[in-house]
This record gives sequence, structure tokens and C-alpha cells, in this order.
Amino acid sequence: MFASTTCLVMLTSILSVHAASVSHQHQKRAQCAAILTTAESVASTLQAHYYDTGTGMYNGGSLWTDANALEDLHNLMLGADVDTWSTVADGSYIGKAALSSSTNWASLLGGANDDAGWVLMALWKIADYKGARGLSNTAYLNAAATIYNLIAGQWDDTCGGGVWWNTAHTYKNAITNELFLYVSADGYLRGGGQTYLDNANKVWDWLSASGMRNAQGLWNDGLTDTCVNNGQTTWTYNQGVIASGLAALYAATKNTTLLDQAEITLDATISLLTEDDILKESCDDALSGGSVCDADQQLFKGLWTKHVQYYLDMANDSTRTAKYSPFLGSQTSAVFHYGTDASNDVGSVWYAPDQGGSIFTPKTSTSGLEAHVAAAKYGPC
Repeated sequence: MFASTTCLVMLTSILSVHAASVSHQHQKRAQCAAILTTAESVASTLQAHYYDTGTGMYNGGSLWTDANALEDLHNLMLGADVDTWSTVADGSYIGKAALSSSTNWASLLGGANDDAGWVLMALWKIADYKGARGLSNTAYLNAAATIYNLIAGQWDDTCGGGVWWNTAHTYKNAITNELFLYVSADGYLRGGGQTYLDNANKVWDWLSASGMRNAQGLWNDGLTDTCVNNGQTTWTYNQGVIASGLAALYAATKNTTLLDQAEITLDATISLLTEDDILKESCDDALSGGSVCDADQQLFKGLWTKHVQYYLDMANDSTRTAKYSPFLGSQTSAVFHYGTDASNDVGSVWYAPDQGGSIFTPKTSTSGLEAHVAAAKYGPC
């Protein structure tokens, strides 16, 4: 089992210093004003159509999708240098939990270790924003450190290692461990100490030996009870989060082979999980009556674009940026021209004009927002 962090107070004071510097480091690149304007419009629609200020939740959302929406609003505010949604975090369900010292995070997370990773990332992005504005972010960093320790405690030797998908210990999968890779490596960069880096190295060693990446270079969903690749769907988000995690580990170690490993999967995504150069989930169907993506899957494509943004942030390499910039530009264009309806909401289908098969939910709106924000930073302008 991984070692846990021994002193939240000391860690939080270190992270407070690093949160603003990390945010500053990741925002050096000039943003595309036109795409940011589109992103701000989509974010306004997301809040107006779906956010309930009474509950601090998104109607039709869930804990992990709400966490991503909050992360995205703050990612956008940092990129656009605006404060439009500056009060949302503290009034949100997740924010109120972070601000309360009595929150039982293990109970709130309901045993979902993947959800824990998404919430942790949202707390960090909120802390980055608050730090950049000279506001207190201590409560958010304290909560993130607590959640990190909960995730780290879910590692055991079953299947040779890895974090369990849930605390019931029923499944070891790709996304939970990809998220653990990212938050461990990024946590180290934020001043979390050697334990974070040790965990990042260990989880990558385990992932790379797990067999979950198939011969095409794509990551299947997880492992069977006998610890072999289960051959389940190669969801787009699995292909993005592994890349951001590897880039964060690269930033910590300067081992460029990690970036090469990430790009095996990014390139396979572009080659195999697209139609006409646009991301297409296996459950996407532009035609009415076709198969549709469920409440979780509706967010996956946008997560790929967001984590490519984070990949390029951490890689900090103009050649690698140039390689993926056109594709990010294709996604923001597709979201705008194919995915957006008359009310400026974004649906689930990006790859073709909607013919009745697109779904409109807070998850699909968040997904489209992520595509715009990533392209504003790294796509053509």
C-alpha cells in the first residue's frame, strides 16, 4: 500500500504557494479571443439551463460530472482572465463540502474512487483560480489532500497492484488508475512531496504492465477477475487522461519516453475513434432512433480534449503542440457547427449534423465547453 501524507497542515501551506504558480505556468500561452468568447457563451448557457443555485448542483448531473463542470468554469476563467463565475464554487455542493471542516469525504464520495479523482482535480482548479486572484484557497487544498489519501489507501496487490474502482473492491480499471497517475504526478509538482512522485511512478509501472492497453494503442476499460484485459470499450476519455498523467510525470522527471508513450494513444485516438477528423464515441449516433450515450458517456469526448490541453501544458513543447493543434481546432469547429443548437446549448453528437440523435444535458454542454477551452489555448486561431 502507498504511504499516506503525514501532515495536512504542512502540505496545505506548501500547496498554497504552488497553486498560484502552477496556474500561472499553465496560462502563459496566448489564448484565442474568438474561441474564448464562444466558450464563455456556452458556459453561460450551461449555468442558465442546468445549474441550481439552491442545491449547488447541476440538474441532470452527478457528483463527478458536476466536478468537471466546476473545473471547466475555473479553467475558462483562468484562460480568459475573467471572473464571471467567481462565486459559483463556494455556493456549489462540492465547494460547501470543501469549506466545511466537518465533511466526511469518504461518505460523500460514496466509495467511488474514480469520482474522488475528478473531485480532487476540481478542487485544485478552484484553488488555482482563487490563488491567482489573491483569495484564500486553503479549504480547497485541505479537502484535496484528504481525498488524495483516500484514493491512495485503495491500492493493494490484487492483479499486481492498482487502485480499486470502488471501495467494495469489485473492479480494477483504467480510468481510476489513470486519474491516480495524474493527481499523484501533478500533486508532486504542486509541492506534495516525494510520496506523490513515488505513487505516480508505481501506478505507471503497474498500468504499463497491466495489459489494459491493446495492440492498437488504445486503453480498454479494465481487467477481468483473472487480471487480464477485459476487451471492453475503448472510451475516448481513457485515451486522454493517460496522456495528461504521463505528461505530468514527465514534467516531474524529464523522462521524454513518457511523452512518446502518451502519443501512441493520442495518435491511435485520432486514427481510430473519429469520423471525418471529429471525435466519435462508439455510442454516438446522429440519427434518431440510434444508440445513445448514457449519462456518463456524454462527457467523455470533452474530457479527451481537456486532458490533451493538460498534456500540452505539461509537455511544454512547441513541436508537440503543433502536432495536435489542428485536431483541437477541428473539435471546436465541429462542436460549434454541428453540436450547438439554437439556444446555444451543446449536444452529444459532434461528428455530423444532428438528425434527432443528439442528447442535450449538462454533461454534453460541459463536454462542448471543454472542447472550446482546449482549442482556445492550443488550437488555431
